[in-house]
Amino acid sequence: MRDPYFFVERYKIIKAQNQVNAAIRDREIRVISSTGEMLGVMSPKEAMRLAEEESLDLVKISPNAVPPVCKIMDWGKYKFDLAKKEKENRKNQKIVELKEVQLSMTIDVGDLKVKEKQARKFLDVGNKVKVSIRLRGRQMAHSSLAKDVMTNFAESLKDVCVVEKPLNMEGRNIILILAPAKK
Repeated sequence: MRDPYFFVERYKIIKAQNQVNAAIRDREIRVISSTGEMLGVMSPKEAMRLAEEESLDLVKISPNAVPPVCKIMDWGKYKFDLAKKEKENRKNQKIVELKEVQLSMTIDVGDLKVKEKQARKFLDVGNKVKVSIRLRGRQMAHSSLAKDVMTNFAESLKDVCVVEKPLNMEGRNIILILAPAKK
């Protein structure tokens, strides 16, 4: 005979949404009118009747309160305004990228100036810059020289940036993160 199978239901965590009109099943609720005045504690049926008289919806705005708070409002307009605000917030949000500049422990002055110019351009736009040096072979024994190159690089850019994450060694890489300075 086979063992019985047990099925476990999975519950998804869903962002709590406002309950509207008939979905409100509490015994009593505190009601706020469309103008913002407190109407008091009443049954949901009575609150629904008041909302229907104004041709509006009854929306639960504070479900954790005792008793829950509901407001008489135009649900469609409220959802539209929320979506509009969210879209406006996304538009004003600035995405900061992390650009990388790779140096060498034996980099020459001219090449260092080119890398410095590139990093300055990234910082002026508002991006963060990750400066890295990969140590190869015997260079691991002379990591202090690579750290000197990094500190000189950061010093040359100190007028347009601040050091967000100081020098640190991660395996064979030495990494420094620069952020644009506040103007």
